[in-house]
Amino acid sequence: MVSTLPIPLIVIVVLVVMFLVSAIKVLNEYERAVLFRLGRVRNIKGPGLIIIIPGIDKIVRIDMRTITMDVPPQDVITKDNVSIKVNAVVYFRVLNANDAVVNVENYLFATSQLAQTTLRSVCGQVELDELLSEREKINLHLQEILDRSTDPWGIKVSLVEVKHIDLPEEMKRAMAKQAEAERERRAKVINAEGEYQAAQRLIDAAALMETRPMSLQLRYLQTLNQIASENNSTTVFPIPIDLFKPFLKLMEK
Repeated sequence: MVSTLPIPLIVIVVLVVMFLVSAIKVLNEYERAVLFRLGRVRNIKGPGLIIIIPGIDKIVRIDMRTITMDVPPQDVITKDNVSIKVNAVVYFRVLNANDAVVNVENYLFATSQLAQTTLRSVCGQVELDELLSEREKINLHLQEILDRSTDPWGIKVSLVEVKHIDLPEEMKRAMAKQAEAERERRAKVINAEGEYQAAQRLIDAAALMETRPMSLQLRYLQTLNQIASENNSTTVFPIPIDLFKPFLKLMEK
């Protein structure tokens, strides 16, 4: 004859199992749980195995890992009235799970909205050239503002990076012309500087030859040697009058 458990005992066993399933929670290493008991914050639990009182306790899980948030492209008008689109990426993590739950309704949504408005505000306060050339400075300024604003929420903003700046086509063409003009200006300056240095060297050489007249004759002979090395059929070169002075003196006698 097979014995059966009484029905009340079965009901008790089922209730105990359901209670244990609802009471026992397991948190991962990177998770924390903010415990509410009858609506009041008690403490922060985890990681590992925790036990709560079903119906009385409520937990809110918080991920403590670094979160990468993409800031969608924002329409920005710079200080010099140029319309551009700017997007960025924000790296942050929750340092205080209690503040992230109690002090703000949804810390992820709040951080995203704050990052968008801050990006528009900061980029609108600088000129386009500064935004393109001093991006590291802009990133630090954005990080400081976001970190200070999210501190009451228990959030630490570790890094903000401006990813892409989308310029209108007419601005790209204007910048290309500006860059070409700048390269031409530098080429002319370098060419003029070279001519100035060459002229200065010629002046120094002439001053040196003036103190040593024989050096002029040697230079003349070197020039003749260079002309003779060319494969020319006819060579025309000047003859200094000084070479004829001895013959002129003989004719006068």
